[in-house]
Amino acid sequence: MSRYVAYITSLALTLVALSLVRLHPGWWWGVAAFGGLSLLGTLDLLQRRSTLRRNYPILAHFRYGLESIGPEMRQYFIQSDTAEVPFSREQRALVYQRGKGVSDVRPFGSLHDPYAVDYEWINHSIAPASVASADFRITIGAGRAQSYSASVFNISAMSFGALSAAAIRALNAGAKRGGFYHDTGEGSISPYHREAGGDLVWEIGSGYFGCRNDAGGFDEERFTANARDPQVKMIEVKLSQGAKPGHGGVLPAAKVTAEISATRGVPMGCDCVSPARHTAFSTPLGLLQFVDRLRDRSGGKPTGFKLAIGHPWEWFGIAKAMQESGITPDFIVVDGAEGGTGAAPAEFIDHVGVPMHEALMLVHNTLVGLELRDRIKIGAAGKITSAFDIARTLSMGADWCNAARGYMFALGCIQSMSCHTDRCPTGIATQDPKRWKRLDVPDKASRVAEFHENTLHALRDLLCAAGLEHPDQLGPEHILRRVSPTQVRSLRALYRFLEPGELLGGRIPEHAVFQDFWQAARSDAFMPPENVLRLRSGKSS
Repeated sequence: MSRYVAYITSLALTLVALSLVRLHPGWWWGVAAFGGLSLLGTLDLLQRRSTLRRNYPILAHFRYGLESIGPEMRQYFIQSDTAEVPFSREQRALVYQRGKGVSDVRPFGSLHDPYAVDYEWINHSIAPASVASADFRITIGAGRAQSYSASVFNISAMSFGALSAAAIRALNAGAKRGGFYHDTGEGSISPYHREAGGDLVWEIGSGYFGCRNDAGGFDEERFTANARDPQVKMIEVKLSQGAKPGHGGVLPAAKVTAEISATRGVPMGCDCVSPARHTAFSTPLGLLQFVDRLRDRSGGKPTGFKLAIGHPWEWFGIAKAMQESGITPDFIVVDGAEGGTGAAPAEFIDHVGVPMHEALMLVHNTLVGLELRDRIKIGAAGKITSAFDIARTLSMGADWCNAARGYMFALGCIQSMSCHTDRCPTGIATQDPKRWKRLDVPDKASRVAEFHENTLHALRDLLCAAGLEHPDQLGPEHILRRVSPTQVRSLRALYRFLEPGELLGGRIPEHAVFQDFWQAARSDAFMPPENVLRLRSGKSS
């Protein structure tokens, strides 16, 4: 009820002022002032565009006012004394503009200093291209029984449970309207994912939610029943995620509602455990066999895995297993360590896992070096909100991008940093029906679709300016980075990109990570190679 204190107080004071007018006409000022606030609060409750105003009538306007009075106050809200909020107000504003279909044209030049180190840009062409459609797509699982034509920009994994029912409804309805996919996250397919009928990528994590037996292991029959649903377009095995790679999770029994129980296939009254590792396989080769098994049981739908890169020898072991067995996933999604929308331990958020760009290049380079790149598509996720973010990521080896926070901003997220408290003020990351029922699904679904469409229009304009006609033409030579006040390098010049087949025939490229770990990596185990063990023991290699 504290959310409505200002509104209720205004109503009460209006009544008091009306009674006092009978004693003295001078109290009409109180009727006008408190009545005006009461009217404002009533309008807040009745409007459907802003969930924040519906959840915090009158009070929400103080936030809007303070955030808009100047750079000093804005900086106060964006950055604390100890840590910066992941996205700036300007980044959020860009998403809000595109989600609402508001012009994103900006006067007075760039907000960024082009002479600052790490400033990046894309060069334009003297002969720009002309492209009519911004509906850029790629085919995943070409040659499979049920290949999928995916947009180059989709909704990343966010589970029902982490997000509210209304948020899931709005995301999926937006995906349906815009023709792009919605990743279910590890929490499986809820009734709210099914309502609008938008394309789904079913993510299967170590808890096997939605395809789980009573002991917590994988259940093939339950998997098949869900996987063959026509709404499910692809199957994604989650090995790890950017927010907390190598870390499991527990949803306490008290939070396992009837809906969560039905969605995840777990009993009520018991903790819902998501282990740190899978039990259906234990080796790189076992992973690929599991992927192949899921692909078969799904009826030939594109099947792959998602991971945040950690120890390079483990990834190399998976790549060697592909080479030796001939079993390849249809796709790999690389999740950067900087990603993640939910709450996680501070050390995991800040210091565990490889950032997306380096992780993406390692995966791309390995597949190119093994001449497997044309058989496997690569998706990437990690703080992607703008068309330039997409262009830069595709230039470094990805075929498509996923975003989580960008679509949360489109839903109305204000980065209150309260996702883990169940008190999200915008009704997005909460299971409190008093909060999430204030989120207007049709309005927010429209914003999700508009954000997607307008971002791809911006991507088309960038490509045309560079003289390109499709995102698959982007390469590292197109993105420039200032590396010092007097030096600029293209990403092609900054990074080592392997040539096709460079890892074949026993060759090891002049690349430090490959030289250290490629030869010793094993397809039959995720354990460290012998040279790493020798270094640990103090013995020379």
